[in-house]
Amino acid sequence: MFGFKELIIPTYTNIFVTQRPTINRYIQTLGWVDEANHLTVGAAATEARWTQYYKGLAQFKDLERLYDELIDVEKEEKLVLYLTAKILFYDQTQQMVDLFGPIPWSTAGTLNANPGNFKASYAKYDTAEEIYETMLDDLKSISEQLQTLTTPASISTVFATQDLVHNGDLSLWRKYANGLRLRMLTRVSESSKFATRASAELATIINDRTAYPLPLVNAENAQIDIFDSGSKITSDGIRDAFEAGGTWYANLSSKRMIDPMVQNADPRLPFIFEPGVEAKGKFIGLDQSIGSTPQSDLARSGTIAIYNRSTFSRSKFFPGILMTSSEVNFLLAEYYNKNGKAAEAKAAFENGIKESVHLYEDIRSRSDDDVTAAAPKPTSEQIDTYISNLKWDAATNKIELIAYQKWTHFNLVQAVEAWSEVRRLDYPKFTVTTQNSDLNKTIPVRFTLPSSESTHNKEHYAAVHEQNNQNNKIFWDVN
Repeated sequence: MFGFKELIIPTYTNIFVTQRPTINRYIQTLGWVDEANHLTVGAAATEARWTQYYKGLAQFKDLERLYDELIDVEKEEKLVLYLTAKILFYDQTQQMVDLFGPIPWSTAGTLNANPGNFKASYAKYDTAEEIYETMLDDLKSISEQLQTLTTPASISTVFATQDLVHNGDLSLWRKYANGLRLRMLTRVSESSKFATRASAELATIINDRTAYPLPLVNAENAQIDIFDSGSKITSDGIRDAFEAGGTWYANLSSKRMIDPMVQNADPRLPFIFEPGVEAKGKFIGLDQSIGSTPQSDLARSGTIAIYNRSTFSRSKFFPGILMTSSEVNFLLAEYYNKNGKAAEAKAAFENGIKESVHLYEDIRSRSDDDVTAAAPKPTSEQIDTYISNLKWDAATNKIELIAYQKWTHFNLVQAVEAWSEVRRLDYPKFTVTTQNSDLNKTIPVRFTLPSSESTHNKEHYAAVHEQNNQNNKIFWDVN
């Protein structure tokens, strides 16, 4: 968990270096001033993400190696540690595959097992499909093991202390594992290799909640909470990521996100955003279709809304979100809608919205900063009005409604999931401008591999270099 914390807890590197110039622009969860080659995946962004993931992978592979060396009685005693670590590892791996496609995986992180032999430690690339298949197989097995597994008394205190996500609660880990399967099976459900499997396994999970419980309320979310801003588990560093001075404009809202929130009276609006200082209380987003000069003028004007500083950048207690009940409810809404279960789809859709509203209210309540006054707690009537304004019953394209809610809910908090779902569903739609000199004129559909791979892992990189193009879709992206 500590090895992966940089990708879970909001941090400067992940938000500013990786996501700001890439994902958050591609799907307009941020507003930005157009610049040359703004649709070309940057080397610094990909290298930073790659490095952080493989730090965590190396930690997991060491844990796995040490576990394998235990005698059987010790393996049985520490099985819960291994299985729960693996769930988190698979969550982070799924995100990497969705970003890059093939990655070094099954033979990666073996340097400590091959002391001094660097050549033997260079890792081959596994295909995205191979990695997904391995993880889906294993997560199914883990979920079934967790049905009957209990934590031995001899390690219960250690587990509860070291488990930063669920504090030793195996019932919540079981729900996290099932939620991760639900996410991954849905993502691959239209691909030729996984369609049949996904259809069968999704039906099993969704129709048997006793055997496969899911996180359906915020109390069951998988997240790392911050309790001590002076510890090594802290989100203190995100202020600079959002509020970098000069012309970085790292916390501007986009018109594409703000306008529907305003028009439909979204109760999350004052928790996620705050009006620009010169906007006279109005929420105005930056329009990405008007070109760099008017964008720059607007960005400097102080009229564009920004991400709420007391909720996000100045809170020392912003949690690291892994999986929320809203995500699960929206996945259920999509499944029910596709399978002709109208009442169930509507209920799951509305539950996802309600839990999302309450989540952002809760995140704001954790903050120790009041530079932006806390908005009043949304009433049930306000939430119901918002849901009514979305006009679910009249909508001819309910998948578009679900996709918009996922995108709004994820925003900057779960940026990789937001981009993955936009690519899979092709909603919401976005308009961007380009210059004649731009190397790329369409929104990327994957990250390119970092240059360090072609330098340091040359032999194995050669096997995948032809796929290394930001316009090549990941296998599940069939729309």
